[in-house]
Amino acid sequence: MARRIATIGVYGFDAEEFMRTLRGAGVEVLLDVRQRRGVRGPQYAWANSRRLQAALAEAGIGYQHHKELAPTTALRQAQYRADAEQGEGKRNRTRLSPEYERLYTEEILEAADLDPIAALAREAMPVLFCVERDPQACHRSLIAARLERGFGLEAFHLRPD
Repeated sequence: MARRIATIGVYGFDAEEFMRTLRGAGVEVLLDVRQRRGVRGPQYAWANSRRLQAALAEAGIGYQHHKELAPTTALRQAQYRADAEQGEGKRNRTRLSPEYERLYTEEILEAADLDPIAALAREAMPVLFCVERDPQACHRSLIAARLERGFGLEAFHLRPD
């Protein structure tokens, strides 16, 4: 059986559905790839780092922060400019810009040591976690694709109902 890695975002979930989705997929470790581990607004307060970690611990799901895989502020600003040109906002973005994909790959992925994540996937079921609802609108899809190509992991994406 192929080793697998999932991805998931915050938007579109409430806390209960998020945890139910993780459990349903057999997730054992959440890999937080956000730089700032908070989400604005009361609707998503459950996804702020301390609250999320407490809920994960209660569910028996591990937590790791991989800040080295988070986009820098400059990278996020490049995507925000592309979003503005497309008339999209972060919460309704449908895809990453080609410039962002190139910059993220060059500045983050090329230097990243993904061996520990691949090794973890041999022992447990991890999920890459960020904010955006759609994986193709988030850097977690770039990480997942690199893990597929470089380590033979099978990536799948968890979405809200």
